[in-house]
Amino acid sequence: VQLQASGGGLVQAGGSLSLSCAASRRAFSPALSSYDMAWFRQAPEKEREFVAAVRWNGNTIDGVDSVKGRFTIFRDDAKKRVDLQMNDLKPEDTAVYYCAAAFPGGRGGITTEGYDYWGQGTLVTVSS
Repeated sequence: VQLQASGGGLVQAGGSLSLSCAASRRAFSPALSSYDMAWFRQAPEKEREFVAAVRWNGNTIDGVDSVKGRFTIFRDDAKKRVDLQMNDLKPEDTAVYYCAAAFPGGRGGITTEGYDYWGQGTLVTVSS
C-alpha cells in the first residue's frame, strides 16, 4: 500500500483545513476497504501522536482530547481516500500530519506500532 498525504499549509488560528490521504495498492493485495486507516501528527521535538482512526467497517476511534469535537475523519473507499477535517485550529495543532494504514487483521488502534504503512506527511502550521 502506498499513501500520499496532502492538504497541509499555513492557516490562522480558528481556521480550518482538510487533509487528504490517497491510497493505492499492488495487484493481488487486499482491497483498500479492508484496511484500518488513521492520522497521526508529530510536532517538533515531540513523539508522534494519534489523531483519529477509522476502521475497515467505518467505526471511528477518537484521538487525544485536545482534538475531540474539532477534528473528524472520513473514509471514501470508492475514491480510495481518507480525509481529516480540522476545524477551529490552534497553534498547538502545528505539526507534520501522517496518514497510516493497518494490514487487514492487524492491530490498528491508537499506537504507531499498530500500523504497517505510512504516508510521507504533510505540514500544518497554525499561526496565532
